[in-house]
Formats: sequence, C-alpha cells, structure tokens
Amino acid sequence: MKILFISLGCDKNLVDSEEMLGKLATEGFSFTDDETMADVIVINSCCFINDAKEESINTILEMAECKKNNVCKALIVTGCLAQRYKDEIVKEIPEVDAILGTANYDKIVSVVNNCLNNVVNEEFFDLKPLPTPGKRLVTTGGYYAHLKIAEGCDKCCTYCIIPKIRGHYRSVPMEELIKQATYLASIGVKELILVAQETTIYGVDIYGKKSLHILLKELCKISGIQFIRIMYCYPEEIYDELISTIKEEEKICHYLDLPIQHANDLILKRMGRRTDKESLIAVIKKLREEIPDISIRTTLISGFPGEDEAQHKELVEFVDEMEFDRLGVFTYSPEENTPASEFPDQIDEEIKEERKDEIMSLQQEIAFDKSNDMIGRELLAIVDGKLPDENAYIGRTYMDAPGIDGNIFIQTGEELMSGDFVKVKVTGAMEYDLIGEVI
Repeated sequence: MKILFISLGCDKNLVDSEEMLGKLATEGFSFTDDETMADVIVINSCCFINDAKEESINTILEMAECKKNNVCKALIVTGCLAQRYKDEIVKEIPEVDAILGTANYDKIVSVVNNCLNNVVNEEFFDLKPLPTPGKRLVTTGGYYAHLKIAEGCDKCCTYCIIPKIRGHYRSVPMEELIKQATYLASIGVKELILVAQETTIYGVDIYGKKSLHILLKELCKISGIQFIRIMYCYPEEIYDELISTIKEEEKICHYLDLPIQHANDLILKRMGRRTDKESLIAVIKKLREEIPDISIRTTLISGFPGEDEAQHKELVEFVDEMEFDRLGVFTYSPEENTPASEFPDQIDEEIKEERKDEIMSLQQEIAFDKSNDMIGRELLAIVDGKLPDENAYIGRTYMDAPGIDGNIFIQTGEELMSGDFVKVKVTGAMEYDLIGEVI
C-alpha cells in the first residue's frame, strides 16, 4: 500500500509528520509523491494564521477530488485544522474518511488500517496525553533534524489559538529526548534544532524547575551532534543557567530565537504578553554582554487591534535601536475564538501591510550592515547543497536556522557533501546572505 503524505505548517508539525511516517514505514507502508499512485492520502494540517488555514483547506479539497474520483481508497486529515474544525470537516467534506487530533498522531497506523478495511474510526481528540514516539523518518535531508521537547502552551496570548488546539504545556521526559537525539545522531543527524511552543520553561511541569540547561548539557554529550540550535525562547523566561550553558558548551550555537511580537507596553499587555519594553531591552542587553557574538532572531506582529501610528513608530524605533540580527514580521491575523479577534479598533489590511513593509525595509538596512561587518571573519559552516554548474555550495553558519534565515555561499574547488562542516572565511555580503571561501 502506498501513502501520499502532505505535511503543512511549522517545524513542530513537521516532527509530528516524521513520527507518523516512521510508524507507517515500520508497518511496511511505502510512500509516493504522486496522488494518482496513492492508496491513502494523509494531510497533516495547520491553522495557526488565516493563510495557513486556507492552504490546509485548499489542499484537503484538492485531495478530496482524488477520493471522489476513486483515485485513492482513503483520505485522512490530521493536525491542527483537524483538531480545531473536526465537526466542520466531517460535515462539509464527506470524502474525508478519518480525522486525527494533535495529541493522537501515534494512532496513525490503526486509523489507516481501519480506513482500508472500512472500519469506523474512533475519534481521538484528548489533548492530555503525549503521543508515544518511535523511529522517525527524517525528511530534512538527514543531517539536521528538529527535536520537539514539549507540547502545548499555557501562555494564552490573546491572538493565539495554540493552547486550544495543542493543549497545556507538557514537557517530554528528558530520558526520552536523549533517546530520540541519540537515534537521530546514529542515522547521520549533525544539527539538532530544539523546538516547542516555548522552549525556555522546559521541565517546569515534570521536574519542578526550568531544566532546559540540563537537557542541553546532556545533548552535548551525544557523539556526532555538532550544532545544537534553540528556537522559541520567550524573553521573560530567559535565565542565568541557560545563558551560562549556551556560553560554555561548544556545540550550542550562539543563536537564540526570541519572539517578542511588539515593544509598546500597552500593546504587549493587550496581547497578553508577560513582559514590557524595559524588560526586553534588559534581556537583550544581558545576552549580548554575556555572549558578544550571539545572533538574536525575533518576530513581530504589525497592525494588532488598537495599534495607533505612535505605537507603530515606537516599534520601528525599537527595531532601529536593538538592531536584531534576524527579524520577521507577520501582519495580525484575527483568529476566531481568540480574545483579540473581538477587540475593537481592528486595523485595515492595507495599513497592516504598510507597517510590516516599513519595519522590513529598516531591517534590510540593518541586516546589510551586519553582513558587511562579517567580512573577514572565519566561521564554521554546515553545507546544505551545491549550486548547479558552479564550484560553489550553499551553507549556513551558527547564525542561520534552515528555512527561515540566510545562507553563506561557499566558493571552493573541493567536493563537499550536504552535512559537511567546513571552515570558511567571509569575503562578501548581501542583504541577508554571505559569500565565503573554504580556508
């Protein structure tokens, strides 16, 4: 039996997809990227913002045509959209044979078998358990992989639906994460990217204290792992032991993803964020003092309900002052059943886009200056691939996470493989990318 598996959304969703692929492969299923050859189509959906929701719905409708035309035997929808809109999917898209919730993807094999045998499926929508992990089928090229260290979130920001579709914050036990990471290293993974809705409070729920620094030290002991990158660190939860561990452990990239969303105190409060501008400045200053070469990535929301021109300008000035190394901006997306979607003074889409563009134009200038400052530096880079018909490769330094940050274009006459680590000297710069040569 052949399965077409479509994974949408974030890297955390990708980990779930890889877990499902691994379980299906263990049971003898094979895979195809051609819907006309698939016996079963599985869509791991997303609905974090409106664009992601539309992509998921359109993909389901497109694949429903395959089922309607008897091209495939079963159509299964999993993930966030399935968890959030299960009743609507059942009612509006009868071609869907089964729906699987976000905390129950470990049931994928039995659900597929039931669909193929025309057995009515149970509904799995309990958000309390952590799914049972297995041997993942890594889809990122084999030399880097995401390690999801927790599920769910307790922050309940007013714009975010995640706690309702992913449940309360549940840390994955440390021994299980070490087991997973050891397995990933054994199959060639060299870069581990730690992800969760929030990584900084890892362990509080099961160990009674923040334990990310302890987990990091254990991961650093695993042979074969050379880069460890930390994503989704809430600024108010950064703590001294974590900073010291990043500073002291050679394998940990001097890189932090620090989503702050805004810098105006009133907007932060309306967002339900648990910090303020003064605290943000303090934590960024401390990180840069303790780890001078740290690369700080952040994300912002433009056009949050009630944001006036003065508050937007304050955010622009904050970005100018902080000079983030990496920065992305999302326009505010009103999500139904979130408090912010009911707030007065919703902002026009055109104004949201204008404000986003202004911030990104400023960030482009900052990024270009920072890239120029890198010329002459020697850095360790991981190779991601080769440029066709050129003696040059695409790579990343410690400053860049795959898929969201920049690259370094490596000039060399040597033959390199994806996943190789090479020492490079930076010889040129573009807005978001570097040019270098192998030393």
